[in-house]
Amino acid sequence: MLEPLLAFAPFATVDLHFARFMMRLSGSENRDLALAAALLSFLGRQGHTCMDLCAPMASLDAAGELMQALPGPEAWAATLRREPVVGSPGDDRPLILDRSNRLYFHRTYRQERLLADRLIALNASERPVDAEALRSAMARMFPEAGEGVLPQRLAALIAASRSLCVITGGPGTGKTTLVTKIMALLLMLEPDLTIALAAPTGKAARRIAESIQTGVERLDCPEEIRGRIPREASTLHRLLGFTTGSVKPRRGPDNPLTARVVVVDEASMADLALMAALVQAIPVDGRLILLGDRNQLASVAAGYVLGDICDTGTTHAYSPGLADLAARVIDAGLSSGGRAGMQDSIVELTRTYRFAGDSLIFNLSAAVNREDAGRCIEILQAGSGGELCHRDLPGADALGETLRPAVIAGYGPYLEGSDHQERLRLFDAFRVLCPVREGPFGVVALNRLIERILAEEGLLDPSGVHYEGRPVLITENDYSLNLFNGDVGIILRHEGDLRACFPGRDGTPRQISPMRLPGHETAFAMTVHKSQGSEFDRTLLVLPDRDSPVLCRELVYTAITRARKALEIWSSPEVLSRAVSRRTVRSSGLSAMLWGERP
Repeated sequence: MLEPLLAFAPFATVDLHFARFMMRLSGSENRDLALAAALLSFLGRQGHTCMDLCAPMASLDAAGELMQALPGPEAWAATLRREPVVGSPGDDRPLILDRSNRLYFHRTYRQERLLADRLIALNASERPVDAEALRSAMARMFPEAGEGVLPQRLAALIAASRSLCVITGGPGTGKTTLVTKIMALLLMLEPDLTIALAAPTGKAARRIAESIQTGVERLDCPEEIRGRIPREASTLHRLLGFTTGSVKPRRGPDNPLTARVVVVDEASMADLALMAALVQAIPVDGRLILLGDRNQLASVAAGYVLGDICDTGTTHAYSPGLADLAARVIDAGLSSGGRAGMQDSIVELTRTYRFAGDSLIFNLSAAVNREDAGRCIEILQAGSGGELCHRDLPGADALGETLRPAVIAGYGPYLEGSDHQERLRLFDAFRVLCPVREGPFGVVALNRLIERILAEEGLLDPSGVHYEGRPVLITENDYSLNLFNGDVGIILRHEGDLRACFPGRDGTPRQISPMRLPGHETAFAMTVHKSQGSEFDRTLLVLPDRDSPVLCRELVYTAITRARKALEIWSSPEVLSRAVSRRTVRSSGLSAMLWGERP
């Protein structure tokens, strides 16, 4: 029954094994069940949380023969509903088919439903507001006037009056500065509040902690309030009490978090399973504040949670109730209409404080978000060095010599330094980013090439597994060492011995024996996915020499917005244009659950 499917490119062995398992459990020889199970397994590995029988499957565009073999959605759904392994929402079956003909793994459906229900409950939980006290605190935290500060005041109003607040915006729009003020404002209103800071990765957690530490010192608030604002952040895994090898966190509905306000930075990086675990651990009277960029890449694992929460690609008017509250408390005239919904908890920041209005990097990122490939090419052609530069991708045989000047200028300073803390800082000033791992323009090949260039220049000696100056990217969590996926350090010599040095909380580098490191890889070049949560003064983005399904608008946008001051892109115009024109679409029912579809 399944042997003809072996000829179809999308399927891996695990997909076919899963299909056979479902047929055996069902006691069925139904070809439609086999197709559904194999496809669901395949799509799950691509980051989809479900398979929508009614929607085109973009991931299968290259498998035209398979597409022709698929039955019509209604007939397919009717056939699947007769199978013992397929149930409806609420049933205890391996596969769940909802009323909109979305097929799920049972666990994935449960996670999506739990997350949606908890977010809806938090969104609907309105808190009593002392208008005069809030107006007074707001005036102190946001003394500036003008349209530019309105979204900030609105976000603060939502955080004070509701149990859910979602703040989205690109790099440089002031999300961290804003949430620092919001925490101070909440503490001015409720001095006994306890607040926890977290992020999906260790690096992102350190970044928000450092930013808040700086921002707190500039706040106009009583010293006792300033002292209650958290200065440290943890990973979500550590906050929830996951341990190495565990699949169930210590914190949950029966053992909730003690903090009554949880602030999560870089929420776009959090996958469905992690976000479902988080919301279940929020106390009944707790609040959740999410910060992130809805236009960034989706999480590596299944789900596009922040995009689904924000209903990316759709605009919703605020409710009359929120508009009335905003008029009374912050003197804001919001356009409103329709019923209350998730939109009443969401604010998008669009004003950038990092780039001037004529910034080429900013304008390029905006054009990418609009999927305007033509404008992107125009902006790149206008760049001539300095802030933005574009170069046609060299051939694989010429890549080394073309790369040499950028590598020496970018990595020479940290390799020639002597102070460990300064070398860590200098290394983060420059990075080479790639969309792919394999191939002549992938991370693996570029890391070897960069090592060779730096060795030829006498800047390092890459002999042995570990060597002086080797940058390492952690790829596995190790709770005992407090090292997490995405952390970046450098192998440096200390008192004659090689040590892996990572940024410490107090600025002093942490030193660990290289032999104790969890899974890791060399990090001169890193994938765009791994760069999320990081920013560099200068970034070099190397696109591959041919189009690939992994090249998409979100990936290009994420890469561009890693650059603080200067960006260089190596690509052919054709590959870049196709990438900008391709939007990531992940099958999910979360957006429909949050924005009005019945369960």
